[in-house]
Amino acid sequence: MILHERSARELLRDLEAGALSAVDATTAFLEAIRHRDPKVKSFLHVDEAGALALAAAVDARRRRGEPLGPLAGVPVAVKDVLCTRGLRTTCGSKILARFVPPYDAHVIERLRAADAVIIGKTNMDEFAMGSSNENSAFGPTLNPWDLERVPGGSSGGSAAAVAASLAPRALGSDTGGSIGRPASLCGIVGLKPTYGRVSRYGLVAFASSLDQVGIFSHDVGDAALLLETIAGHDARDTTSVDQPVPRYAANVDQPVQPLTIGVAREFFGAGLDPEVEKAVRAALDVYRQQGATIKEISLPNSVHAIAVYYIVATAEASSNLARYDGVHYGHRADRFDSLIHMYSRSRGQGFGPEVKRRVLLGTFVLSSGYHDAYYVKALKVRRLIKNDFDAAFAQCDVIMGPTTPTAAFRLGEKSADPLQMYLSDIYTISCNLVGLAGISVPCGFTQAGLPIGLQILGAPFSEEKLLRVARMHEAATDWHQRRPRL
Repeated sequence: MILHERSARELLRDLEAGALSAVDATTAFLEAIRHRDPKVKSFLHVDEAGALALAAAVDARRRRGEPLGPLAGVPVAVKDVLCTRGLRTTCGSKILARFVPPYDAHVIERLRAADAVIIGKTNMDEFAMGSSNENSAFGPTLNPWDLERVPGGSSGGSAAAVAASLAPRALGSDTGGSIGRPASLCGIVGLKPTYGRVSRYGLVAFASSLDQVGIFSHDVGDAALLLETIAGHDARDTTSVDQPVPRYAANVDQPVQPLTIGVAREFFGAGLDPEVEKAVRAALDVYRQQGATIKEISLPNSVHAIAVYYIVATAEASSNLARYDGVHYGHRADRFDSLIHMYSRSRGQGFGPEVKRRVLLGTFVLSSGYHDAYYVKALKVRRLIKNDFDAAFAQCDVIMGPTTPTAAFRLGEKSADPLQMYLSDIYTISCNLVGLAGISVPCGFTQAGLPIGLQILGAPFSEEKLLRVARMHEAATDWHQRRPRL
């Protein structure tokens, strides 16, 4: 396997053994970006000079025998929703096109402390609002397996960068499936940690009760190592939970035995593509062969998840995005007649159609006379969905099903029909509403050569078990070793 197609742990082994330098590894990925990313369009900003300087510093410290961090010298890509000191952070929006943060997000601080090489910022749906990565103000990212199809969103740039071997791993964010969905459509591993497991400090907010930083990688072991680095308590985030961080990477190869897998009947209903269902059921057979018990369960209120999500998420978005008014933050219109005119023109010019749609929806459900009828009712149903999952996890270790109802769809296929686009999130949204841990792993391909993902959900703060369960499937198959040929 050529250098830039290898996993992060494989690169780390050669770096630590002296068989590879950090500069050589970084240069290989920068060259891959230079030659391949014009086709994929996964990066918004590539920090070539900064990445090479970090790599050279790691090499110099290694030669001197100084202690190095656990990720020393291996590149990582970062979704452009995470603040990076001195490096533009646009959230895929014109309203933040010139924003350069004066500080690092918590996870970026952790990466720097671990001596990772931050190679650039990846494309995304504007303010993380989208399922296909077609809503970026700077143009869509394309799926490396088929350049006429979407990579999934909103973290499509990060997923496509890893799938196309432009970075061995990447950070994204997840509000309603923005890790699992693009991981599934791009044929890689996507890990969404429990809400509160990873600090949101420096993550530009979309919906604060749902947002969580997540991970993309070629394999489960890489995801475990990166989670071990970025997880942990941060007093700057009031929702960050003060719990010890397990040694995820050390234990990832230990199978979970006995293992009971819950399969929700609601995840195999109308709208599920037969090829996706066949691949997921084959993945369940892999677990059966390893002695797992497969148990049918029910999540009756999960059918309301889409409706609940698009009330709660849009309400929180309306509140969070109010700050982008041309005064406090963001783009300001050049010409205006009054303060109100300046607000409306600045926001009208800066926000794209999907962001405007969600802000309008959120403002409506929070408005006088509708708050109780929509927002409060949605919160009550959200609690019922959580009760369903609590009951399910009392019977099983994990819950499995498809990550997405179909493989990657064509560019423009659903962009004119918001409802159809929103329904593509049907299996991933509950994970955020309830604050669960979730992972998507490759489990097959369609006849057209498009990847299919298996979603595995775990109870809150069960990432150690979740990763071990995911690794059981990965160790018995070779789907994660396949790479697209651009």
